[in-house]
Parts: sequence; structure tokens; C-alpha cells
Amino acid sequence: MYEFSLEEKVATTAALLADRTRARMLFLMMDGRAYTATELSAAADVTPSTTSAHLNRLTEEELIICVKQGRHRYFKIHRAEVAELLENMMRFAHDGQADIARISTPKSLRLFRTCYDHMAGEIAVKIHNSLLVNNWMTEHYELTPDGKDFLFSLGVNYAEKTSTRRKFACSCLDWSERHFHLGGVLGAALLDTFLKKKWAIRQLDSRELVLTGSGKRILEQRFKINERRK
Repeated sequence: MYEFSLEEKVATTAALLADRTRARMLFLMMDGRAYTATELSAAADVTPSTTSAHLNRLTEEELIICVKQGRHRYFKIHRAEVAELLENMMRFAHDGQADIARISTPKSLRLFRTCYDHMAGEIAVKIHNSLLVNNWMTEHYELTPDGKDFLFSLGVNYAEKTSTRRKFACSCLDWSERHFHLGGVLGAALLDTFLKKKWAIRQLDSRELVLTGSGKRILEQRFKINERRK
């Protein structure tokens, strides 16, 4: 099998992402969900045959995977590293245009949204900062004993998501807020907990997250956060 050099692999990936239709499909999948080819075709406003060709290329290069469910096929981002690459590109595209980014991004998305399998936006930044300020997490993104107890009391099960290929916890620069939110295994576990306990609800066909009444109480009483915008 022909071995791609690092330079060729980078060039191939860059060429894939340079196509606006493929980029639109990937950005849709940034919510962590799986989509049918029909849904992606409608979102990208291209024909089914064109969609199929794009999905085949993205699958071949392992940017996405195909999940078969009975007679149906669904497509989703292959792994967290792909989502992180896309998030970094979004941030790079907005560098020097922070004001434009804030104006062009809906307020609801700036407030709270998904970033693949973890939380992003203003509320996510506050959660990240709360973990640090309350000494539940160190500046090296390691949980303190108090932090482990705190997360256990909330029902956050990060052990089941532990992966040797992925960082346990890390900073992820939020492209709309220009501050860090929490990524990695811990970030994914927190999003799972917020959804399972209905502290937040996903919006259909959007990366937007809506904080529920119980979610607001958790932020204020447990995370010591006032989620209201300044």
C-alpha cells in the first residue's frame, strides 16, 4: 500500500476541507449527531449524486464514518480530533474579525451550543472557569480530590469515556467568546450529564443548547455561576 508522506496527507486533508459543500456537511455534523445522505444533501443544497460523491471522499479519508442501521445509512464525524480540527479552522477564519463573528453568529448560539461532543459558548466558558476558580481542576487540567467529589455528586461519569487516544481534559478556545471552554473526555462527560439530567436540551437541526430551569439552578447553586448575560 502506498504510504502518504505527512506533507501529502496534509495537502489531501486541506483539499477536502477547501470545498464549500463538504465543509457545510462537516459543520452540520459538528453537533455530534449522525445524518442520512438525504439530510446532508438538503443541508448542502446539492443533488443526491453529488452528496454521495462527497461523502465517499470524506469516508475514504476517515474524516467521517458510515453507520449502518438496518436498511439505513448514517454519517457522522469519525473522531473528536476531526471536530477539533474544524473548530480550530473556524477560530482561525475569525481571527481579526471577532466583532464580525459576534454579529453574524446568532445570540442563542453564542450563549450555549455543542462543539462536537462537548459544550461551547458563553455558558461553557463560565463552567470551565468555575472548575478552575473553585479549585476543582488544576491549571494543568487535572481534577483535584474536591473536584472528583464535586463531579461525582453531580453524577458525571467520565470513567466510561476514558480513552488512551484522547486527553482527559483540555482547553478549547471558543471562537465566539475568545476564551477557553472545556474539551476532552471530561468535557464530553459533562455534556452527557447535562443532557441526560435535562439540564440542557438540544435544538433540532442546530448546535444550539437551551438551558432548562433545573440547569439554571445547577449553574447557580452548584457551579456558582450566574448564567445571565452582562
